[in-house]
Amino acid sequence: MTLRNLFIRSARTILALLSVCLLAAGTCATVVADPLESFLTPAQDPSLAAATPLGEPWFDPPPGFESATPGAVLNTRIVNVGPLITPVASTQILFRTNDSKDQPVAGVTTVIVPTAPWTGKGSRPVVAYNMAIDSLGNTCAPSWTLPRGIAPEIAAVQLFLAKNYAVVVTDHQGPRQAYAAGRMAGHAVLDALRAMVNLPQLGLPAESPIAITGYSGGAIASGWAAQLAPSYAPDVNLVGTAFGGAPIDYRILLGSMNGNNAASTLFLSAAMGVAREYPEMFQLMNANGLRLAQIAKDMCVYLLAPGGLVAPIPVQALSDVPDVDHTPIAEEIIRQTRMGGDLAPSAPVFIYQGQQEFWVPREGAERLYDEWCAHGATVRLEEYVGEHIVVAVSGLPGSHQWIDDRLAGIPAPEGCSSFGR
Repeated sequence: MTLRNLFIRSARTILALLSVCLLAAGTCATVVADPLESFLTPAQDPSLAAATPLGEPWFDPPPGFESATPGAVLNTRIVNVGPLITPVASTQILFRTNDSKDQPVAGVTTVIVPTAPWTGKGSRPVVAYNMAIDSLGNTCAPSWTLPRGIAPEIAAVQLFLAKNYAVVVTDHQGPRQAYAAGRMAGHAVLDALRAMVNLPQLGLPAESPIAITGYSGGAIASGWAAQLAPSYAPDVNLVGTAFGGAPIDYRILLGSMNGNNAASTLFLSAAMGVAREYPEMFQLMNANGLRLAQIAKDMCVYLLAPGGLVAPIPVQALSDVPDVDHTPIAEEIIRQTRMGGDLAPSAPVFIYQGQQEFWVPREGAERLYDEWCAHGATVRLEEYVGEHIVVAVSGLPGSHQWIDDRLAGIPAPEGCSSFGR
């Protein structure tokens, strides 16, 4: 047997085993026409790394949807989500939104409303809760996991439902599952809230006060929605945004997560997710990068994260271009995906951050705070003892109280202030 034949046989075995693993994990990957050839000699074709479609016609937007306005309702269905303690009625909405390059795409959101009437002042408050999806496959999105009872952050949703708030959980990575593409995420969250208002039977009119929140990957969507709202969706009645552990700037994360044990595969996955919105990135990938994009295209975070413990691969290993992260393409995409800059929120913001963060350093949150404050925003920054996982829990009381106050109509103190910095 020649060396090439042995390699081909081994590759076939690896691909067969990988397919079994992916199917067992519930990713439902489909087989391409010639998977071996695509793996051995991968092309710089973004479609080869695209998430496998779910095959559910409900997710397909109707012809001509592109001419609808952002937030227009394209389809609806009643779903059961859980496990929850609070009795609720849940509706999924297919709506029109924009991707990172302002091209029309369809988004999906799940609106969860307690069946008990709202007895407080005004309309029932709404919390747009953004889960840390941090994945590349369609079966990882909240619209798929919530009805199946496997959404990893369902307890966080229950906390808000227990206060009789409505909760909106959006597939903020968009139809391409573009993990870490902030502009896409911000558009999706804001247009989901528009779609909610455009469905009167939900009982959540335009005057309903809305707060946006999320942690880590969910903070990407939350922060971007906050800073895009004044220009992109001034009609959304946003009264405040609270988020923590936010990946603000991928230039910073290149130093903290890239090739760094457990965090490395999440960083690689984020790079693959961003490439789905900015396909020019595929020009920078070598054969190994293109192969990895095919292997990981349907994986959820529970499959992606452990890989870094075994093989912490830096992004530079997936390109043959010298100093690849400083090429014009990379520099522009890093600029496009960095929170802050010329954008700033008009509604108040609460940011919480770990002082001992080693994956998502406090430098990003502090720089964002400074930039937003320089633009006249109202921002509260609180830094707590601990790293990413610890602060995900310890930051909840302060952020939830802040959200409760905003939804109750209590104004946030004007200007900027910080604690623990």
